[in-house]
Amino acid sequence: MNSKKLLFKYLFFDVLASLLVWLAFVVFRKTINDIQIMHNFEVLLPSRYYLFSLIFFPFCCVFIHYLTGFYSNLLHKPKINLFLTTLISSLIISVAVFFALKLRDVIVSYEYFYYSLLVLFLQLFVITYTFRRIIYSQVQHNFKTKKWTLNTIIIGDGQNAQRIARDIEKHGFQYTFTGFVALYKKHQTPEDKLLGSFYDIESIINRYDIKEVIVALESDTDDTHLFKIINQLYKYNVDISFTPRLYEILTGSARISSLGINPLVSITQLNMPDWQISLKRCIDFISAFVALILLSPLFIYFAIRIKHDSNGPVFYVQERIGRFGKPFNMVKFRTMYVNSENGTPQLSSAFDDRITPFGSILRKYRIDELPQFWNVLKGDMSLVGPRPERQYYIDRIIKEAPYYCLLYKIRPGLTSWGPIKIGYSDTIEKMIERLNYDIIYIESMSLLNDLKILLLTIEIIFKGKGV
Repeated sequence: MNSKKLLFKYLFFDVLASLLVWLAFVVFRKTINDIQIMHNFEVLLPSRYYLFSLIFFPFCCVFIHYLTGFYSNLLHKPKINLFLTTLISSLIISVAVFFALKLRDVIVSYEYFYYSLLVLFLQLFVITYTFRRIIYSQVQHNFKTKKWTLNTIIIGDGQNAQRIARDIEKHGFQYTFTGFVALYKKHQTPEDKLLGSFYDIESIINRYDIKEVIVALESDTDDTHLFKIINQLYKYNVDISFTPRLYEILTGSARISSLGINPLVSITQLNMPDWQISLKRCIDFISAFVALILLSPLFIYFAIRIKHDSNGPVFYVQERIGRFGKPFNMVKFRTMYVNSENGTPQLSSAFDDRITPFGSILRKYRIDELPQFWNVLKGDMSLVGPRPERQYYIDRIIKEAPYYCLLYKIRPGLTSWGPIKIGYSDTIEKMIERLNYDIIYIESMSLLNDLKILLLTIEIIFKGKGV
């Protein structure tokens, strides 16, 4: 089973569906306008306009399908979601084409336009959904026959872990229960179901090709121990869930998953709808691309000022920890003198004497963060998300707040609620306080909240409250 191959398959048949629909729609338009199609071969040898539209229409279709979130979580997509996303995207595409044709065609009745809209919508929905339904049925068949499966392990060996294991074997046809991973030397599970201890988790995940990990500790286990386990799991490319406690049930974090009737709390899945996740990434990419182009003259000016202000490079590149706990190189304008840290990480403050004269101006208006649009463009960061930290400080934060791993669910950002409320964090205590705001943001993620945060950030920039 390969999720990338499945994505390519859906993409291929979505493009094929759009090509078939557009050819059929061209035939329909020419027929209804009494044009002799087979006489001038305009369908087989299309005019420049139709040739362009034959390329442009499939691209637009795939783009709209992406924005509806269809290409996210393909292995876990419910049947109703398949139907609704196809219906909505077909309607959006049809209305867009309707207005495009209305602007281009001059002397045609409105009745013809509405008739064309209905025909295009039905063609697009029926053909696209038919292809998708066939692929979806094949996927479900592969899971039911165990040709495909999601190998699952349970960390824990008590009564709670055994209950989840029984649930997987009874209800989770997509999943194959591979075995338990013990946390202690004494365990309650049969030897044939025990894969090893948590100290061997990396070799277990690689050896058994594990895709899902469920942390099922006993109810009296301390939360600190739970998050220590989760922190160590994030570096592996697996979906992570844990059995909820009373707090998760009361706050609504617990969900009935596809495993069966037992609720689980997903650490790797977001509460944000798929279509908003896709649209968020699209906004990030377009905004970063436009910003880098429009701001390039200012970048040249800032580069000259930085070089004139002090010796050293224009940009400061530093390793930070991003989504899924993976490191990336974050880019900023240099605001400090070279070798200010001398190999030892140090937090900065508004009155730090390591900051250059021009660097203090850049920091005040947060101009030093602008090169991070490059990180946003690459996909390392988002416009809105928790500020990324260095591993050195993450290790210190985890000692006081082991739930830091919850930030790994999403891309770090240029701005978020935490930095707005706290500003520059020059102590570990402020970092933890900022962390708490960021976790609240993650639990209530939405495009509307992102917009509010961006507007608040713009206000801070113009008022010079960056420090």
